Amino acid sequence: MNDRIIEFEPLTEGVLIKRYKRFLADIKIDNGEIVTAHCANTGPMKGLLKDEAKVRMSFSSSIKRKLPWTWEQVKVSGSKNEEVWVGINTLFANKLIKKVIEQNLLQDVLGDIASIKSEVPYGKDKKSRIDFLLTPKSSNPDNRNIYIEVKNTTWTKNNIALFPDTETKRGQKHLIELKGLIPESKSVLVPCITRNDVDFFAPGNEADPLYGKLFRESTNAGMILIPCCFEFHQDHVSWNGFRPLKLD
Repeated sequence: MNDRIIEFEPLTEGVLIKRYKRFLADIKIDNGEIVTAHCANTGPMKGLLKDEAKVRMSFSSSIKRKLPWTWEQVKVSGSKNEEVWVGINTLFANKLIKKVIEQNLLQDVLGDIASIKSEVPYGKDKKSRIDFLLTPKSSNPDNRNIYIEVKNTTWTKNNIALFPDTETKRGQKHLIELKGLIPESKSVLVPCITRNDVDFFAPGNEADPLYGKLFRESTNAGMILIPCCFEFHQDHVSWNGFRPLKLD
């Protein structure tokens, strides 16, 4: 299963010199030039920040951009003793999952969908925004609205993808709010696993024990979990199917 789900202009390859101030990375490209790229991943990026790691960047000519380069992918030693490209741009995860929804790859779980809205206010006092709010078609036997929260997932141990890789107050809040929507609405958590070397998904209890506790409470209450896996290339991303949940 390696269906191309999204395509783009070929990315520029280089070598990581350093990542700093969370949002910045110095990268040496093949012609010897050193450029500063925007890093959209503000987390610790556990297991991804190796000296002189091979990386890939996109380029934008927009005059509105302070930095024309964006760090998109990094090559690491995978869980199956082979090198694997990992998507590290957290903003890209929602684009991938929207494509998955539009191509009806979640139809077996969610049924027929009439509309997709992004960044809809929800939760306590409407102070949070859900990544996607889906409205079911009249043909869908379950007429409840569907709230989907997407989590870019890059951390692994052995063959298990884990989220989060650090304590996340925001992620904890999302789980509480997703649980609060049940049973009037469908609550869905989608770990967007941006590497293809894993066989399972699990909550990152070691990094955030409270998140793991809230995760179990939410799933026990009826939150739907759909771990989606992808394979990253220089000019496209392929759909790599679902990964089952593995709990201790």
